[in-house]
Amino acid sequence: MRGPLSMLPRQAYGLLHEIARHLLRRPVIGIVVVGFNEEGQVLLIRRGDTGGWALPGGTLEWHETLTHTAHREVEEEAGATVTRIRRISGVYSRPDRDPRFHAVTVCVVADVAGPLRGPKNRLEIRDARFFHREQLPTGLSMGCDDMLTWALQGGDAQLE
Repeated sequence: MRGPLSMLPRQAYGLLHEIARHLLRRPVIGIVVVGFNEEGQVLLIRRGDTGGWALPGGTLEWHETLTHTAHREVEEEAGATVTRIRRISGVYSRPDRDPRFHAVTVCVVADVAGPLRGPKNRLEIRDARFFHREQLPTGLSMGCDDMLTWALQGGDAQLE
């Protein structure tokens, strides 16, 4: 049985292959949220792939703004609501930050309201909870330690 690509003329297949090669070698754009509740606690999620804690966030989808992505990802991963985005704390682009792909990640500080209803996909995200600053875990997944540290310091936005 022949697949649908076999119906394309050989030149069209070659052109599609070349376009895909260039498109798929581009960094993806994502966002992470350093979310604070009314008590000043920080929202973290426990990832299913690494088992470690991380900031909630994800990649921008087609026809979506970064603001919408921040709201959607916090809802999907923690079951919480972003009530206000305060500021951008940094933009991170180091290629080794995410082992799955090269991502350019915008880190924002936001106000987040509970209750935490938990993740929608428990295979991707195992848990979500608020931590007091003195109880924050270290060794966060996906290179989130420096993003969180810089956001907590409250300085000007960092560009990596």
